Amino acid sequence: MVVAGPITPGQVSFLLGIIPVFVAWIYSEFLEYKKISSPSKVHSDNNLIELGSETIKEDDRAILLEGGLTKSASAKFNGSSIRVNLIRFLTMDDSFLLENRLTLRAMSEFGAILTYFYICDRTELLGHSTKKYNRDLFIFLYLLLVIVSYMTSLKKHHDKSAFSGKALLYLNRHQTEEWKGWMQVLFLMYHYFAAAEIYNAIRVFIAAYVWMTGFGNFSYYYIRKDFSLARFAQMMWRLNFFVAFCCIVLNNDYMLYYICPMHTLFTVMVYGALGIFNKYNEIRSVMAVKILACFLVVILIWEIPAVFYIFWGPSAFLLGYSDPDPSKQGLPRLHEWHFRSGLDRYIWIIGMIYAYYHPNVEKWMEKLEETETKRKLTIKTSIVTGSLFAGYLWYEYIYKLDKATYNKFHPYTSWIPITVYICLRNFTQHLRSYSLTLFAWLGKITLETYISQFHIWLRSNRPNGQPKWLLSLIPDYPFLNFMLTTAIYILVSLRLFELTNALKTVFIPTKDNRRLLHNSLAGIGIALCLYCIGFILLQIPHAQLDKSGLKGLVVQSDFMLDLEEATGESK
Repeated sequence: MVVAGPITPGQVSFLLGIIPVFVAWIYSEFLEYKKISSPSKVHSDNNLIELGSETIKEDDRAILLEGGLTKSASAKFNGSSIRVNLIRFLTMDDSFLLENRLTLRAMSEFGAILTYFYICDRTELLGHSTKKYNRDLFIFLYLLLVIVSYMTSLKKHHDKSAFSGKALLYLNRHQTEEWKGWMQVLFLMYHYFAAAEIYNAIRVFIAAYVWMTGFGNFSYYYIRKDFSLARFAQMMWRLNFFVAFCCIVLNNDYMLYYICPMHTLFTVMVYGALGIFNKYNEIRSVMAVKILACFLVVILIWEIPAVFYIFWGPSAFLLGYSDPDPSKQGLPRLHEWHFRSGLDRYIWIIGMIYAYYHPNVEKWMEKLEETETKRKLTIKTSIVTGSLFAGYLWYEYIYKLDKATYNKFHPYTSWIPITVYICLRNFTQHLRSYSLTLFAWLGKITLETYISQFHIWLRSNRPNGQPKWLLSLIPDYPFLNFMLTTAIYILVSLRLFELTNALKTVFIPTKDNRRLLHNSLAGIGIALCLYCIGFILLQIPHAQLDKSGLKGLVVQSDFMLDLEEATGESK
């Protein structure tokens, strides 16, 4: 087995952490088996108690299958102090292991998946093949998926608006999830088949994701007014938990997965914009000042390169990226961050604006639906015609530009195709009320499919490398290999989504900031301890090598002295 790259302290610390967890989980499963297989009591009252406990276990099991750990497991874990929990874990306390068996299982499964990532992308146990683009095959596969999705997962929704209470469903959750889903499929196929000719479309899709970050977060904070630390921590966990471990285990820079830092940044900016003086968010002038301030901040930082590098310079250790490609060795560490974040620097603010006026648009649409048929048809026809015309102009004069030129216009024009799509997707009640649930399902796991593609669907073979190859499980059979690797890839991504949410319920309490702080400090402390141990363990072979080398030099010098003395005597 050939391993790409040297072993790092982070990788050693991961093993030091996951092995005890895995052992504890295996032992907890043994204890659970032993407990279940013990002779049951005969008394009817006891049988009723056992039946009740089994019902609770079934409920807990249902919760686990839906993506979370049991409420009882989470409560028990958070009920004791961190110090007590650590002592009970290290001493392999039977009751502690039984209480937290599902948590240990989730952590072990998460570690096993990351190990699979490493095997697929950093060893030669599995092969790789080259990417090949065929436009006919590309379009055929995507349209086939659309047709299958339409035939099997078209669903009508009857949800009601949070603003008007009526079933208008303008930009509803099902619709945005579907939107993310069909874009994600094209985004992934673009990488798999190296479909360079749709590069400009991919830029629009990423802008749409960022637009939804602004739209979704603004809507939540504006309506719920929940600026709690717990809510913010949950968002950060969702965006960064999985990618943080990928960076550690695979020795990659955070910026390799540039979608994650981008969404994290714009989520923080939306949170900050609405969280500061949030009591005055209902005042229109205050909201206008906040949105204007967002534009001014972006203009100051991103439009002036010198300011950008000064502002983000201290964060280069986190946001820097070193591309191993020899042709990009001379680029600054923050070049990738400047390029990626700069492309979509304004669109998240546009998403905020659309979210702010969302209730007004719904009220207008409500009135429109109640107007006479002729007037309603005239207005809708005008909207569709105007949208198509604007889309055509954008396509002819912006989209058709070459890659480098298009990127210069993209930050200022990406809102046009997004707005056109929103208008066309929502101009009738019938269109608004239906969605393709297969794409909506895929839309829920976009973060996991985005990160996982680098390592278990594609291959880079080295730290920080771009995925230029395809993972090959069935050599010389590209279509069969595509089918198998895709199936595994989607299943693993779904499970990662469930595990991320499950572990979030355990480690991120919703209404206890003190516990949240303690969990955060404990996590940082444990990570630092494991890293230091890993670093020390890696230094031991070097110390032994240096010591043996020193001995060799001493022996060699003694030999040379003896040789010189013998030569002198012969003379």
